[in-house]
Amino acid sequence: MNVETARLLITDFTMDMCEDVHRNSLDEDNRRFVPDEVFETLADAQETVAFLMHAFQGNDGPFVHPILRKEDGANIGYVQLCRVEEGFEVGYHIGKAYTGKGYATEAVKAFLPAAMEIHGVDQLYGVVLEANTASQRVLEKCGFALFFQGMDSYQGERKAIRKYLFSK
Repeated sequence: MNVETARLLITDFTMDMCEDVHRNSLDEDNRRFVPDEVFETLADAQETVAFLMHAFQGNDGPFVHPILRKEDGANIGYVQLCRVEEGFEVGYHIGKAYTGKGYATEAVKAFLPAAMEIHGVDQLYGVVLEANTASQRVLEKCGFALFFQGMDSYQGERKAIRKYLFSK
């Protein structure tokens, strides 16, 4: 995948991105909101990137794409589609050093049409913790509609969450 915006390139993983994946995963927001995506060691990141690259050979994913900043090639995060019972869920993370600049919204807006076309779907879900107001704003700016707010399962635990739906 190669999706470009004015400031970003959404592409495919290569093994030389492992250090950036490791570094971006260690910030406090990632630890707080998606602790299963924290890679404590470079070896953990390398194993994960190899797994993610292999996942593209099948239909089940997850389909994770790094986000590169065009001005300097910095790997600033990722966007992804993961299979859920209802279809696909979109996910994203921007490393702490790059937050607050609109990168997540820009990346998700650009990613949605391309990902939906590639995977032949007309709708996508978004699920965020109630406390993750930044991710809620990203989904809302990208056209997702809130359809559930309350306690439900999130990464195997009951938590206060919000569920969103995006339709073409």
